[in-house]
Formats: sequence, structure tokens, C-alpha cells
Amino acid sequence: MKFISFFILALLLTTNISSQQVKSPSEFLGYEIGSRFTRHHKVVDYFKYVSSTLSNVKLEKYGETNEHRPLYVSYISSEENIINLEKIRKDNLSQTGIIAGNATNKKAIVWLSYNVHGNEASSTEAAMLTLYELITSKKAWLENTVVILDPCINPDGRDRYVNWYNQVKSTPFNIDQNAKEHSEPWPSGRPNHYLFDLNRDWAWASQVESQQRIAVYNKWMPHVHVDFHEQGINSPYYFAPAAEPFHEVISDWQRNFQTAIGKNHAEYFDKEGWLYFTKESFDLLYPSYGDTYPTYMGAIGMTYEQAGHGRAGLGINTDEGEVLTLKDRAAHHLTTGLSTVEISSKNAEKLNIEFKKFFDNSNLNYKSYVLKNENEDKMNRLKKLLDTHEIKYENAKSGTVKGYNYNTQEEDKFDANNTDLVIHTNQPKGKMVKVLFEPNAKLADSLTYDITAWSLPYAHGFKAIASKSKISSTFINDTKTVKNIIDTSAYAYISKWNSLDDATFLGALLQHNIVPRYTEKAFSANGKSFKKGTLIILRNDNRNSDFDTKIIEIANKHQRSLTPISTGFSEIGVDFGSSSVKPIHKQKIAVVSGKATSSLSFGEVWHFFETQLQYPITNINSTNFGYTDLSKYDVIILPNGYYNAVLNKSTLTKVKKWTRSGGTLIAIGNALKSFANKDGFSLKTKKLEEEEKGKEDNLIPFEDRERKSVANLITGSVFKSTLDNSHPLAFGYGKEYFSLKLSGTSYSYLKEGYNVGYFDKNAKNISGYAGSKAVKNVPESLLFGEEPMGSGSVIYMVDNPLFRSFWENGKLFVANAVFLLNSNKLK
Repeated sequence: MKFISFFILALLLTTNISSQQVKSPSEFLGYEIGSRFTRHHKVVDYFKYVSSTLSNVKLEKYGETNEHRPLYVSYISSEENIINLEKIRKDNLSQTGIIAGNATNKKAIVWLSYNVHGNEASSTEAAMLTLYELITSKKAWLENTVVILDPCINPDGRDRYVNWYNQVKSTPFNIDQNAKEHSEPWPSGRPNHYLFDLNRDWAWASQVESQQRIAVYNKWMPHVHVDFHEQGINSPYYFAPAAEPFHEVISDWQRNFQTAIGKNHAEYFDKEGWLYFTKESFDLLYPSYGDTYPTYMGAIGMTYEQAGHGRAGLGINTDEGEVLTLKDRAAHHLTTGLSTVEISSKNAEKLNIEFKKFFDNSNLNYKSYVLKNENEDKMNRLKKLLDTHEIKYENAKSGTVKGYNYNTQEEDKFDANNTDLVIHTNQPKGKMVKVLFEPNAKLADSLTYDITAWSLPYAHGFKAIASKSKISSTFINDTKTVKNIIDTSAYAYISKWNSLDDATFLGALLQHNIVPRYTEKAFSANGKSFKKGTLIILRNDNRNSDFDTKIIEIANKHQRSLTPISTGFSEIGVDFGSSSVKPIHKQKIAVVSGKATSSLSFGEVWHFFETQLQYPITNINSTNFGYTDLSKYDVIILPNGYYNAVLNKSTLTKVKKWTRSGGTLIAIGNALKSFANKDGFSLKTKKLEEEEKGKEDNLIPFEDRERKSVANLITGSVFKSTLDNSHPLAFGYGKEYFSLKLSGTSYSYLKEGYNVGYFDKNAKNISGYAGSKAVKNVPESLLFGEEPMGSGSVIYMVDNPLFRSFWENGKLFVANAVFLLNSNKLK
């Protein structure tokens, strides 16, 4: 007995000595945290060192960025919990219904995420400090708590910022706000490699970092999730509770525990005299944030914001005359991180009880969402997204489905069949289903931090019904593999055109020097009907010995079904030699980037071409645009941006000359302002209607100004538009399109050109918030238009169809503009 007691005592002493022997971040790195920025590989080295030294810390590589930096999470708990980590994980999942079982090992699970925005860099420094404190001074909390710590969600952006800052900073650092070290160059370190904001990508999972992180997140489904950020240098520190509006699926417990966490933080901040604020600015509505996505998955999801951002560097003088240092910023994040773990540990039992309750979805209004399958490619893209989030779906049984019709915005019905998709809300992630599919999110407040409409049936372009009754369904494994075979007698091969996958296939053909054609008019051949835009690959255009082999190989790789045709004589409609069957030549595309452009919008274009169309583009810096030889390019894309300094009078003349010679100029979002009301362009801005006389803005009380200003804004709501789908820009679409409107700026119909997409006189927002004044300007305005100019044309895209890469139904417009307009002309 004495031997056993001695052994236990020795073990405890050994463990204690081991903990004491673990180096602090400063000891390991050789400098004090806050005295310099730590590059990502050094952060990884410290986490590897701790996990290799201690048995109660486990490090897991979960992915890799586009620039090949590793992504890690660290599991920190007691030794016993780490030994039983898999059981703890499964026990927790059993509380959600995701897997079967009865939880016996109920630990609090707290996930801390750092540095989603690369230039908000103090949080990764704090992550190392937090790890050290948890394994030394705060070990008692780990007895009933598992902490999952991601030290850097966005390593590519972080290193972009840190490398720049280290190159330009003064020694010692300069606190003057005008110093170069406080003025980041375009595109800043905030976004990832493709210049996406990863804090807006949780639900859409367009980026590899998001996809890989969500796979691990869904394995754990934590009870608490914190996203660490930085804000402007003159705002102190923000923590929970969040601001209104809260989405209606958020439970009272989630609201109340946010407040409890905030009060716990406040005690620590009050002792130090640190300033902070709560309940302002950062709401819980848009589902793709690092606080809302976990919230809709049952967690207490929160954003913490420290003053600083990329402007602060190692230290800066604020407007109040205080020197804000990196050391202070890291200390504040350390404090809230530890406080979060502390209160979670104290409430571990209650967290588990309430977490389990969240997954009761019996009170949700809509029981099923039914999506009509009229386009298999679109359906597969939606299924892929649902699979990413592990949301279950089935096929409808044949019969009439009744409910809210997304197209008509009325109670309606349609006939369903077994190819249609059904997503029920009586599944573990039913509340997330509601959030992603609901026709219109309930808004408790019009002052929100982001877009207010995102419903997937609109975003993906489906006819859909939201039903208050559970729709009969069954699972059909209908995975099909396309396997075309060579037909050496074929006069031509035909392929459909109504999805982004078709455009990717077209891009591959062009890169393999195959010349396809597209038809501007419908036709019938071999007993089949083919729509406008259909691709026709003629043997006569491609007189190569390996023509058949090459085209079949490309089609099978891209899973495109080809129809071989033995004659160019159509049964109905145009023959293949018609002038309406136009060749598509390989397009050389330039995209403008740099200071004049929105880095996010440029990133959307870059990501679209490189990862989805898989078609090459040339990135031209906006500062070089004025003296670039434009004749090298067939298409020039101007992402959303402000081009007044770039498109001056002489450059506009140069652009017009290039366009008249056959070029296609595509302007997106605010880029249109550089052409509106200018000589030589027919685009005209619609002015906002004046308010009633006597209601002068300067008489509005100061405290009401912000709320009143939103009347002029549209920051993300859905409007129904009309399409002229006889125009190549709208090939592959029907006669209606639901657009995500991101701005209150409106343009009149083109008087000289084609109004391909437009809002008619009855247009109104059907989902999300739109300001009362701005919404009046949408009817009888332009959405997508083509202005012919000589042999070329200018394409106006008022709403950005590539926004955050989640509005899937808009992407074909960009492909149409690039490949179907003016591409028949050899330049």
C-alpha cells in the first residue's frame, strides 16, 4: 500500500516537474511574445514541441493551404481525457443524434480559433500564450474540459502580413500613425491566397481552408466556439454578448450563456482597468461567420475583437494618445481565451444538457424543402455542399407537393418525382437546414453587419417548395458515370450548355486546341431537341488524326455526355453550316487587380477561373493598365472597384479603341461607375428619388442618423429579374433569375444595346432587407447588359454573380460573356 502511495506521489511530482520544464513561448522562440511577429512555421514548431513533450496535448494536422502551409489543431486536456479522446468525441456526437449511443463521458468541449484574418495577427501570438497557460497554471480546468485550439486558420494571409511588416518596420517601431509600417499595401494580409475572407466562408466552404476545417469541426461539434479578431485601433475590446439581430433559431440558453461569458471577461478586464464594449456592431444572423456557423450547430458561437488590425503593427499611437502595443493586444486575447475555458469548465454539465436540447427540431415551422431537379449538374453541386456539412438529403416520392413556392412567393404546389431532392428538418442539423434553406430570414433589426439573404434555392437556381408537412421521400443511390465512346463516322459531337460544368468542359476543349461552335438558335437532330447555346464540335473544324480520341477523353474526364451526329442537316431549325452556328476561339483573358480594385472581387474572379473554369487568365496590375498593350487580349475583366484614377480620359479612349476592334470588356459592380454618364457609353445612373418636402436629413436627430442612413442601402437581398434568354449572355437560363443585389446603386435600361437582365416595373425584394428609399429605385433598372461597340462590346454586370463564390446560379453569366460574345472573331 505504501509502495502504491509512493508511486502515485512520484508520478504526480514527475508530472508537475514535466509541466514546469515545458518552455514558455518566449523561452522557446528566444524573444518575448509581443516584441516581434512570429512567422507561421515558428508557431507550428512551438505547438509541435509542446505536444511532443507533454502527454496531455495532442497535435493533429488537418489540412494544407494553397501555398502549402500546414493547418493544425491542438487538443489540450487532462492525460486521462486525452487517452479517452475518441470516446469523448463519440459521446458528444451521440448527444446530437449524429451517431447512436448514450453519452457517459460528458466533458465541456471548447474550440478556440485564431487569426482567420491574416493581418489581425495578435491572436496567433495569444494562441501560444494560451496553450502554455492551460498546460501550466490552468490545468485544473482541463479535468472536465477538452480545449481544441487552432492557432492560425489563415497562415497564407498571416505570413503575407508578417513578411511585409518585417520588411518595412522601423527599429524601434514607430508609433506615428503616418509611418509606413501602419499602411499595408494592396491586397493586405486579411484574406487567404485567393483573397477570400475566410470569416465569410464557413457555410459556403469555397476555400480549401474552410473545407478542411469544417471536416474536423463536424467530427467534434463543440459546445463553445470563439473566433479571435482585431478591429480599428480606436475601438478597445469587444466580447459577448452579441448585438441584435439574433437569428430566431438561437436558443435562450445560447443568448444567456453568452452574457455569462461576457460578465466573466468583464471581471478580469475591470481589475486591469481595460476598456471593452458588448452588444454592439457584431450581430448573429449571416450564417457563414465563425460565430454564427457554430451557433447554428448548437454551440455558443462568439467573436472577440481586439483593437489593432493590420494598421497597429508592434505599436501605434491611438487617437486618444494611448500607445497600443502588440504585447497588450496578445494579453487581452489571452485573458478572454482563458476566461472562456474557465467558465465553460465551471458549467460543463449545463453545457452538455443544453447542447443536447438544441438538437430537438420538432418545433421548426417548415418540415421539408423540396427542390425540383431540372439540371443534374446544379443538383450535384448542391449535394456536394450538403455533404460538406454532413446534412442529409433524400429523393422525393412521386406526388403533389404543397407549400411556399420560392418562385411565386405564394402558397402553391408542383408535381414531384424521384429525381427531386428533399431536405428534412427532422435531422440533427435541422436548424442549420432551416437557416440555409428558409425563404426569408426573420429580421429583428435592419442594422446588420452583412448580407441578409442567402437562401440556397435562390443561390443555386432551383424551383423549390418549403413545406410545413413532412414530404414522403426515399434514398436512391443514383450515381451515374458518363462513358462516351468513339464514333469515327460522326459528323459532329454535341454537348449541352446550361451549367458551369459545361463551361469548364468548353475551357478544356479550347486549351487542347479543339475548336467548338455554339448555336444561337435551337434545333433538332437524331430525334432530340437542343437549346440555344448547345456546343457543336465539328470534325471539319478539327482535322486532326486524334480528334475522336481527344474529345472523348476530355468529355469523359469532365463527365459530359456527348451526342454523335452523322449529318449537319437538322431535322428542325438551323443546319450546322448556318451563320447562327458560331465558332468559339481560344480567348486570352486579362483581369485587372491592384489598388483600384476590391481585393475580394479580384479574388473571386481569380478563384473562379483558376479553380472552377480551370482556364488561364493574366493578372494586370491597375497601376500598369494605362500603358499595357491591350491588343494581346480578347477579354478584359474589371472586378468591383473604383477606377477613376485608372480609367482617365486617355485610358478610356484606349479602352474604347480596343473594344471596337473586337474586344469584350466586362465590368462588375462598382466598376460600372467608371462608364456611367460618360461620353461614348450608353450606361446612365438612376438617381435616388427625393424625399418628401419638409423631411430634411439635417433635421434627423444625431442618434438616429445611422439607422436612417440604411434607407438608402441594399447590402444583400434577393430581387427577381427578367432575362432575355435569346441573347447569348443568358444562354442556359430560363426567363427569370433571382439576383443577390449588393448595392443601392441602380442604372437605367440601356438605350443603345441589349438589356439582357433587368428588373421590371413590379420588381421588389423577396428575401432580405432593402432600404425603403433604395428599393424604389430598383424597378425598371438594369441587371446585365451588353453595349455593342464596333466589333466588340462592353458587358455591364450591376450585381456581382461571383460574390463570395456561393451564388452558384450566377456563374454561367460570366462564362457566357467570356466564351460566347465576340469569340467567333479571330483577332
